Parts: sequence; structure tokens; C-alpha cells
Amino acid sequence: MMKRFFDLLAACAGLLVLAPVFLLCMITVRLTSPGPIFYASDRIGIHNSHFMMLKFRTMRVNTPQVATHLMTDPATYLTPVGAFFRKTSLDELPQLINVLKGEMSLVGPRPALFNQDDLIELRTAKGVHVLKPGVTGWAQINGRDELPIPLKVDYDAYYLKHRSFLLDLKIILLTILKTVRSDGVHH
Repeated sequence: MMKRFFDLLAACAGLLVLAPVFLLCMITVRLTSPGPIFYASDRIGIHNSHFMMLKFRTMRVNTPQVATHLMTDPATYLTPVGAFFRKTSLDELPQLINVLKGEMSLVGPRPALFNQDDLIELRTAKGVHVLKPGVTGWAQINGRDELPIPLKVDYDAYYLKHRSFLLDLKIILLTILKTVRSDGVHH
């Protein structure tokens, strides 16, 4: 209950404080490439349910729906501002809306793509599927995109076992630090 209250409070505060940045991102996406401002990605949520996770669109329309690291040359699909948005994690800001809707939490395992069967199966086997996915998580501050899936799931399982308000605060603060430094980001 406290986690949900904190998520709502922080998401509202984040959207309010970051409203000028949010608006600037929307305008930038609209002016630099044809297509929608937001990209809604089919993701796996709590108890392996599906939901549509929002991001600012960083890839061209008709880009294949696979994890970026599985693409042959992902840079060819990026919009003119896509690399910058990803490097700075600005593309993730709309997920605060998913937090408000109750589909995500600020902290939890990052939501798997609907077709990442290996990740979904491993998380289910370790009981991680009972957690609401997060904007950031223990795995993100310990390697982010660079982690192999089994290690990512081990970090998710660690979070499941040790989750607390203080751990969430630590993860949020370390996420901010790592985001500023662009640690572990695939462009």
C-alpha cells in the first residue's frame, strides 16, 4: 500500500516538475520524424499479464518489434533524436503515465517484451512474475542492457527477496546517477 502511494506521489510530482521537458520532447519527436509521438510497446506486467508501455518514439515507424540488442543494425532505425533520447533516457518519461495507471511501479523488474519468452519463463520459474514491473530496477543499476538474461533474472529475484522502501530509494537514487552518466545504455 505504501509502495503504491509513493508511486502515485512520485509520478505526479515527476510529471509536474518535468512537464516542460515532457512538452519539449513531444514537440521534438513531432518535428523530427513522421509518425506518432508515443510508442506503445506490448509488455509483460504483473502475473504475466499484458499491457502497453509508453515511450517517446525513438525509432522509425515500421521498426521490427524485437529487443534492440537483437537487431542487426539498430542505428538505421533511429529517428534523428532517437539516440539522444535513449542515451539520456528521456524516451522513458511517458512510463510515469503507466505508473499512474497502476500498470508499473517506479521500481521493479523492467517489463519484458511480449516475445521475450526466455526472460518471461525464467522470471516465472523464480517467482519474479508476481512483481509489478518498474521504470527502473535492481538489474538496471547493476548493468542495464549489458546483462545476460539469466543474470538479469538473478538480480530481479534478489529484488523480490529483499524489496523494501529503503532499497527502492537506493535504486531510484542510483538510477538518477547512472542516467546522468549514461552507464550501460545501448544506443
